[in-house]
Amino acid sequence: MPAKFELIAPCFFGCESTANFELRRIGAENIRVSDGRLTFEGGAEMIAAANLNLRTVERVMLLLNTYPASTFDELFDGVYAIPWEELLPADAAFPVTGSSLNSQLTSVPACQSIIKKAVVKRLMTKHHTTVLPETGAEYKIRFMLRKNVCEIMLDTTGDGLHKRGYRRNAMEAPIRETLAATIADLGRVRRDSLVEDPFCGSGTLLIEAAQKAMNIAPGLKRRFAAERYSFVPASIWAEQRQKALAESKLDVGFEAFGYDIDPAAVALANANAKLAGVEKRCHFEVADVAAFEARPEAIVLTNPPYGERMSTIEGAAQLARTLGRQMEAHPCAGVYAITADMEFESHYGKRANKRRKMYNGMIPCQLYMYYEAPKFEHKAKPMPKQGFDGKRSTGRFEKK
Repeated sequence: MPAKFELIAPCFFGCESTANFELRRIGAENIRVSDGRLTFEGGAEMIAAANLNLRTVERVMLLLNTYPASTFDELFDGVYAIPWEELLPADAAFPVTGSSLNSQLTSVPACQSIIKKAVVKRLMTKHHTTVLPETGAEYKIRFMLRKNVCEIMLDTTGDGLHKRGYRRNAMEAPIRETLAATIADLGRVRRDSLVEDPFCGSGTLLIEAAQKAMNIAPGLKRRFAAERYSFVPASIWAEQRQKALAESKLDVGFEAFGYDIDPAAVALANANAKLAGVEKRCHFEVADVAAFEARPEAIVLTNPPYGERMSTIEGAAQLARTLGRQMEAHPCAGVYAITADMEFESHYGKRANKRRKMYNGMIPCQLYMYYEAPKFEHKAKPMPKQGFDGKRSTGRFEKK
């Protein structure tokens, strides 16, 4: 068993820089960043620390082998070369899932079958058995074929890391917890911040901001696949959980206020905040955005209704216009609005200081960032009316 493992943490596009900072903070080594994923190294304690503490990645996977595979024989041999007997006991259950893109081996079910056969043969040989009952702990094997290069990984997370354990239910089209945590970081939420959300829904943005401010590890209320893995001792998980608990800062000055026109959403947000342990810091009330008056020192983090949450495009545009008018009348420290509306700036009535492409699940979005900018900073040009390729249109931006 190696002293250090190579690990992969996939994340949504736009979250890489925040995830990189988080990895450095927990002591990950040799971090490499690419679009939608980070690769890093660490011992068994890093598997536990990453799962418990990372807010902005989707899962943590152990990379076991990377090799060219354009035939089934090559695919089999690369899997068989992995010392599975050091990772999986003889009674382990080991389902195989994966994907193939731009590769000669296009059939995912066929690849799954070949990989399973290779693992079975290796385990039978090394464990000196003719029977693998698969009645023990589950070790989920994942593969990724890209341009005839195969990566074989072991999932250490289980359910995605966005499942914190506090959100039992959600409103339509909720924002992912991992994305909400990234927005809180980009909004520079600190221990003493005041944060508001006029479209709070089930409260995810404010709850994630509160947990960040209080340094509450996002994985404390859930369990992970690798807690059943024999090569990550229970003592390591206990040590890392205790460390995360000790680093929580519950006496901070952070406070958050969320508003929504739907009483059911407000009730759900309050229930989620209680489950997350931040109910004393997050306050949710029924209110219309037309009555929203941001406090001067507030950071506004919001996900204005659009798409599934609105019956008409014009309805969403009207809400954005109302928000823009209210923010003009009651300016604050900053507004960070994420939406799939590519004409949000026009509806809102003001060009953003900066924009960032992001994804909420599979939905392409933009984070529009408004704040008091230094005089030399160039403001973002208007968004194109169609597309998500980042190309910018020309012409004068008119306020509505």
